Amino acid sequence: MTLTADAGAADAAPPAAPLETVYRPSAAVDLGSTVGMLRRGPGDPTTVVDGPVIWRALRTPLGAATLALRASPGEVRATAWGAGAAHALERVPDLCGAGDDPAGFDATRHPLVAEAARRNPGLRLTRTGEVFDALACAVIEQKVTGLEAFRAWRLLVSRFGERAPGPTPRPMSAAPSPDAWRRIPSWAWHRAGVQPPQSKTLVRAAERGDRIHRAVLAASTGPDRDRVLTSLPGIGVWTAAETRIRALGDPDAVSVGDYHLAHEVGYALTGHRTDDDGMLELLAPWAGQRQRVIRLILASGVREPRRGPRLAPEDHRRR
Repeated sequence: MTLTADAGAADAAPPAAPLETVYRPSAAVDLGSTVGMLRRGPGDPTTVVDGPVIWRALRTPLGAATLALRASPGEVRATAWGAGAAHALERVPDLCGAGDDPAGFDATRHPLVAEAARRNPGLRLTRTGEVFDALACAVIEQKVTGLEAFRAWRLLVSRFGERAPGPTPRPMSAAPSPDAWRRIPSWAWHRAGVQPPQSKTLVRAAERGDRIHRAVLAASTGPDRDRVLTSLPGIGVWTAAETRIRALGDPDAVSVGDYHLAHEVGYALTGHRTDDDGMLELLAPWAGQRQRVIRLILASGVREPRRGPRLAPEDHRRR
């Protein structure tokens, strides 16, 4: 990749000048289904989908950065702002699925999976490399509805994260550092609707900070990564899998224990809902590529009919 200063900002101070690169992937990439899946609700301050452009706010070893990705035929154009701009551009290939290897994946084992693969040739498994950020997000999503989790993520990241640089389409923030998560006061967790077990889990994890990141990256297999993550108090197999999916693009991670996932997989593949054991049995023929199958099932649009009203979140906070 070649990094060049934006010609339109030639007279600006060097720290404010954006950097640009063009990534030419070896296979088709659909940014919406690949990078867009990182967005945690429409108000996510770390990820914004603005028409054809996907914006990401991220922490880097050199400081906060904002990354804008726009796809065109055969390439992805990336622009980055902030102290960590160069580091952000280095992540573009992984975000676009450069490390995603579908070798050995056989979509023809099931007609729905085969059709979903045919209709979604640009679906790739993204890899952020941000282990602790993915872990923090997954912890907040433990045992609550998506609406509750997305609200908590939005409030906490917006207040305690670092403001994203550059001309973002709306105010954005990079996720807090482990030290910033550790210092969030109890009242802020309460206002965001995060229950004490989840906030304590995240604070304890934040005390280990970058050690978690290094240990997970050093593990060579999914089970080894699970062992690292589940050794932390309050982290189970669901949270470990969600972390592996977002941070590492793990093609075999399965979020066992999810409230809806087993039902959706069972209905898509058999026409009937199933439990976690049944889901794992159904996915067994694709061992090594089970996350890819799940993503294709979700992309297919096939959903189990709802049998009752949606779960209404309870709010016990004082007004």
